[in-house]
Amino acid sequence: MDLVWLEDFLAIAEDGGFSRAAERRHVTQPALSRRIRALEDWLGAPLFERTSHTLTLTPAGKTFRSVAEDVLRRLVAGREEALEVARLRAETIHFAATHALSQTFFPDWIRRADSARAGAGVQLVAANFAACEKLLLDARVHFLLAHHHPALASRLDTDRFQRLELGSDVLVPVTAPAAVSALRGTRRRKARPRHALPGTQTAPLPYLAYHPGSGIGRIVSAVLAAKDPAAWLVPSFAAPVMLLIDMAREGRGVTWAPRSLVQNDLAEGRLLRAGAEDWDIAISISLFRARARMTNAAETFWNAMRKEKLGKKAHASSSRPP
Repeated sequence: MDLVWLEDFLAIAEDGGFSRAAERRHVTQPALSRRIRALEDWLGAPLFERTSHTLTLTPAGKTFRSVAEDVLRRLVAGREEALEVARLRAETIHFAATHALSQTFFPDWIRRADSARAGAGVQLVAANFAACEKLLLDARVHFLLAHHHPALASRLDTDRFQRLELGSDVLVPVTAPAAVSALRGTRRRKARPRHALPGTQTAPLPYLAYHPGSGIGRIVSAVLAAKDPAAWLVPSFAAPVMLLIDMAREGRGVTWAPRSLVQNDLAEGRLLRAGAEDWDIAISISLFRARARMTNAAETFWNAMRKEKLGKKAHASSSRPP
């Protein structure tokens, strides 16, 4: 069995077709098809359901996908460890972080964690959650820094990955204030939100949504899908979080934004809550890693972060009144 076959199989599963996967793998489509047939012959089961319009994984293919990802991830991790032992690779800790956290949380956090790195270098890749998740699955980074919520659908299952909670935040529905007209005398009407939840079926609220690959967007979508009563929203714009906040300030609609990013806007009245606190979504800022052994530098960093977290818990417990 050739390891190239596993890479071919995963490329087809991710791209949803042979033609796009062949282009990405820089081979002809007939050559790619021959490799997959060879893999299926070795496995003894078909991996794809082939119809005239769609290409989907068979039950065997779905099961084998996680195995193939795990094999390739372990091979990459094993190679890194071998290079480290042979002193052919500089000590560098590789991080992937979502766009929002790479700009807001990561810089101060990594500076505070200076001693935990023990002199190791840092390399950061910023992308949306889906891309960051793929980097961790492929063992191209040691750690993923992302927002987390129990409703978030993810391939980072607890059997193969660990999660460490570093902090917390709250997604708050925000919108611009409605125009305020002058009243008699000096009294003015209290500012009201321009778009107030939950909206109605006949007058849904313009929703400033996140890109489909966004972790925050997935969290909001999952929570709203289970919300009762439901919010009546119609997507009007999709963008990264900072642009969505700008659009909300301009009165273009309602969006769910991390409170840490909009607290000054709320305090100064540039933004208002679009709904009561029962529309808020509590989230955590989490660090993910594979359970498989990492390089010494990455393991040292992880153990230091865990020790710091346990120390904070112990301090909080001892500070509580009896």
